[in-house]
Amino acid sequence: ALETLKMLVKKDSRVKSAAATNLSCLYYLGNDLEQATNYADLAVNSDRYNPAALTNKGNTVFANGDYEKAAEFYKEALKNDSLCTEALYNLGLAYKKLNRIDEALDFFLKFHAILPNSAQVLYQIASIYEIMEDPNQAIEWLLQLISVVPTDPHVLSKLGKLYDNEGDKSQAFHYYYESYRYFPSNIEVIEWLGAYYID
Repeated sequence: ALETLKMLVKKDSRVKSAAATNLSCLYYLGNDLEQATNYADLAVNSDRYNPAALTNKGNTVFANGDYEKAAEFYKEALKNDSLCTEALYNLGLAYKKLNRIDEALDFFLKFHAILPNSAQVLYQIASIYEIMEDPNQAIEWLLQLISVVPTDPHVLSKLGKLYDNEGDKSQAFHYYYESYRYFPSNIEVIEWLGAYYID
């Protein structure tokens, strides 16, 4: 795949941009950030209106810790394609890293409106409400999440923890026990269940 794409990079600008975008993505997934950055630059320079190229460029900048600059690339990608869900999701992550929580929530809610059953987005929204110290909203979004992925032990234990913090021991027990059923090696869950039985 890499060899074929490298041949296509030598073609006209439209094909070059698409090939360079894919090469950037492959190198990014392979943790070769330098090559990913080089091909992301080539893709953007070949076609400044390619939302996938702009998103990849944002990803390479994000990986280097420059979340503000990454957000600029994601916003530019969204100007060119308002339904570019990867740019929308990554923009939410960038704002979350920048501690601009309200803006992050706004972008994740926009993504949710496009793809309502995205487990990652449901989790991010719940996580943001937890950061905002709104446990009821966090619980509500996590309940939506387990309707999509009912066997995720991490989400189930998080629900148990939130219910426990709210003083609802019976609900906390239910979700901690469900988490234990799917992943019986989580020491934190085992400790909580042991303490519950002692009580």
